[in-house]
Amino acid sequence: MQISPGSSAFVAALCLTLFAPPSGHAADYYEGKTVTYIVATAPGGGYDSYGRLVSEYMQKHLPGSTFIVRNLPGAGHLVGANTLYASKPDGLTIGTFNTGLIYTQLAQHKGMKFDLREMSWIGKAAADPHILVVSSNSSLRTFSDLKNSKEQLNFATAGPGSAGYAEILGLTKILNLPIRLLSGYNGSDDQLAMRRGEIVGTIASRSSFAQFVKNDYGRFLAQFGGKETDLPQMSALAPEEDAQRFIKLVNVVGDIARLTAAPPSVPRNILDILRTVYRRSVEDPQFRAKAAKADLPIEPLFGEDVAGAVSAALDQPPRVISFVKEAFVTNN
Repeated sequence: MQISPGSSAFVAALCLTLFAPPSGHAADYYEGKTVTYIVATAPGGGYDSYGRLVSEYMQKHLPGSTFIVRNLPGAGHLVGANTLYASKPDGLTIGTFNTGLIYTQLAQHKGMKFDLREMSWIGKAAADPHILVVSSNSSLRTFSDLKNSKEQLNFATAGPGSAGYAEILGLTKILNLPIRLLSGYNGSDDQLAMRRGEIVGTIASRSSFAQFVKNDYGRFLAQFGGKETDLPQMSALAPEEDAQRFIKLVNVVGDIARLTAAPPSVPRNILDILRTVYRRSVEDPQFRAKAAKADLPIEPLFGEDVAGAVSAALDQPPRVISFVKEAFVTNN
């Protein structure tokens, strides 16, 4: 019997294909096992939210397994990423970390004990553009206000290795911005510090600050890439040649946000299980509904496509690599 693509039978068959539990060796391997999902930040904030949502639905679509979230903050995601990279490649440890570690690898930071090209890539949940955000109590209304400020302004970041650290430091150096960079803000610490008046702003993923801005605690000044058209693009605000090169790299980093990876050398049959379960998780209507309710954008990519995107981000021309190394020399 031929099933029409528009029929209810076709929809039912598609759902069975997408959401049926893994069969055979997959169910056998994970039966009764615990999977640790490392989140390289403290509880709270965007990475923790995505990590907990992904782990919840991977457990759902991998019957017999138990997923636990292990928060490992420190050194701008380096602690979590290093731990994940060094874990046993048995498919029982996976996790997420800041895509800003692409900058760390380009700069060959001394604390880096991984090679992103060698990670076993499972998927990415979103394309989450980065934004320049400031406190609503600040007098800053535009990027020009920031650039022309006569006083040094405190900006927050997790620490060397985080995307925010790399991006704030890079732009400050290129454009000679009046910014004093304060590190050590993990999870949602930067939002609390902004509300206390301890800092003026930061650069972060748009989704992490969406509710913060909705609640009138902050305002967006500019955006790096992305499809949204409600904010000025940073590329239009900083025409300097070096700034354009750096902004282009920031745009790429935002395109491959909210990654999930496993250590190098996970056996292909186990990695295929994880990739299949990850795909079923992020395509689950209940997952999408929860993400939408929490203002977590979902624009997924899977498996080898993620590996290719990461490799492409690391494949920068010598001029960009030279600049990144120069920008972060103080961190080595």
